[in-house]
Amino acid sequence: MAEALQVDSAIIGAGQAGPALATALAQRGEQVALIEARQLGGTCVNNGCTPTKTLRKSARVAHMARRAHEFGIEVGEVRVDFAAAMDRMQARVDAARSGLEAWVAGTPGLTLVRGWGGFVGGREGAFALQVGERRVHAKRVYLNTGTRPFVPPIPGLAEVPHLTNETLLQLRSLPRHLLIIGGSYIGLEMGQIFRRLGAEVTVIETAPRITAREDEDVTAAVTGLLQAEGLRIVTGQPVAKVERAGDGVALTVGSERIEGSHLLVATGRLPNTEKLQLKAVGVETDARGFVPTNGRLETNVPGIWALGDINKRGAFTHTSYHDHEIVLANHDGGQRSADDRTMCYAMFTDPPLGRVGMSEAEARASGRRVRMATFQMKNVSRAKEESETEGLVKLLVDADTDRFLGFAMLGIGADEILHVFTNFMAAGGTARTMKEALPAHPTVAEFLPTILGQLKPLA
Repeated sequence: MAEALQVDSAIIGAGQAGPALATALAQRGEQVALIEARQLGGTCVNNGCTPTKTLRKSARVAHMARRAHEFGIEVGEVRVDFAAAMDRMQARVDAARSGLEAWVAGTPGLTLVRGWGGFVGGREGAFALQVGERRVHAKRVYLNTGTRPFVPPIPGLAEVPHLTNETLLQLRSLPRHLLIIGGSYIGLEMGQIFRRLGAEVTVIETAPRITAREDEDVTAAVTGLLQAEGLRIVTGQPVAKVERAGDGVALTVGSERIEGSHLLVATGRLPNTEKLQLKAVGVETDARGFVPTNGRLETNVPGIWALGDINKRGAFTHTSYHDHEIVLANHDGGQRSADDRTMCYAMFTDPPLGRVGMSEAEARASGRRVRMATFQMKNVSRAKEESETEGLVKLLVDADTDRFLGFAMLGIGADEILHVFTNFMAAGGTARTMKEALPAHPTVAEFLPTILGQLKPLA
């Protein structure tokens, strides 16, 4: 067995929080072990944000090329080299991961330990971890092991070849007809991308509508956008059976049989905590294996923290990275809490959906007096000039404090404009302040004061 490694801090998992926290602690003079069984960068770098947003750009170029005549440009027949688009995507992933590896390797005091890490015992200030043949002793342990695709127990699914968000990105031949089980963010993003790259796409969602956590008017706008591009969306019926159909796959959905060449399962995520041996030190989990924490991201065991997707405080790259900032600030004597942040996220369809704070449904259920305004993107001048008029904007304001409660926007630039509201809400800014501020013309965001002038009490 290899010689035991003695460190101040051990970080299990090299996703978005892990490497940043590990290098920061090492730069403060600690001896740090970063434990990773697979690839540095986690889901985001390897099969999430980095590859999908790179591929999204190829899909958008193809989409805009097909629309070129609308802008007075003639390009002829548009042909997609799918393998070249995927190779471009992989090159970006490889560059991002190699940069991360160089950063970690070049940090004094930081040791990268390859393998699955799990507790074998210990108490506060003296935790023992086993990583393959190597023992690691640490005063503090930070868990950042992320999640993996959840594959539901649909009859026949285990016997039929199917794709997840990870294996989908390994394809080098374009699917003829991609079937997608799951009408949430991953399924819809990838559905639109593959449709624009030339595949036929059918999305099957068991719930009555796609994007079920969004307000109904937002869902309607997303549905219309995707259907206009040729995606078929089937909702409100469970998938009763999956079976082979020649060299493809067939789904029984209600009374209908739907056949395709490939199947993507995008039905949620499971936490990677089962190999951590958390019972050895008494760390509590919920029924699905997620690790509850307080606002400081501390578990029930002193000296052990949980960061990123496994703590159920937002399954996003940005929340994971923000977790590391909270932990690091408190390590330095601060008093930051994840309870204080306003949740924000984007769905990277094209145009994207940007969301901050409450939805209309949540605002109605909150018991507050709320004012709301909605505005169609077809009435935004810049959107009309760009011929990008799909979508809407919705603003929610507390009638008593004049502070923002929520923002939803499906439209051009929504993934960037949402930061106007994350910053405003973090600073306690009022709707009146935004309404009276000077915007630049011609922009999409210049319409925010106009929209605020239309606020009305929720009926």
